[in-house]
Amino acid sequence: MNTPAHLIFGLAAFGKPDAPRVTRAALVGALIPDLSLYLLAGGALALGYPPDVVFGTLYFSDLWQTIFAIDNSAVLWGIVLGLGIWLRRPWIWALAGAALLHVALDFPLHHDDGRAHFWPITDWVFASPVSYWDTEHGAHWIAPIEVMVTLALAVWIWRRFPSWSLRTLVVGLAVAQLSVGGLWAVVFTS
Repeated sequence: MNTPAHLIFGLAAFGKPDAPRVTRAALVGALIPDLSLYLLAGGALALGYPPDVVFGTLYFSDLWQTIFAIDNSAVLWGIVLGLGIWLRRPWIWALAGAALLHVALDFPLHHDDGRAHFWPITDWVFASPVSYWDTEHGAHWIAPIEVMVTLALAVWIWRRFPSWSLRTLVVGLAVAQLSVGGLWAVVFTS
């Protein structure tokens, strides 16, 4: 799934209108599994690497895949969730829960660009028959479903949370989600 969708899903599942710290933790947890990709790819693009090298070579390098395995590990996030439960810290539950939701939603939606979700137990990567972005593997029907559910959750969050700053963020994320298709077209046709 696209990152704006992950943030909206994480916020919808784990955010609490009366607990700003929990809500912030849910947003951070939903972002962390994609954060290393943004930092690594953004840095490489800023250094002048062409998109096909960044997403075709560097993305699949051992170094990048190791970093992705760590921040996308259901095993590690499960440990963090267990720690949060043991410590009785709702913000840790929200952080780890949103990250686990992110990982669970990505698992079936990456055809040939998945992550080692069960690291450090195994480096195995599931190659799903479908992809959220690759039209050769079903993105033409996955993407509209992702957009519809994301927008429905954005409306639900808007109604549930009275904070105008959070509402503004959700509108921004919804607009970003709608814009992602154009972004993929630019990145992968350059």
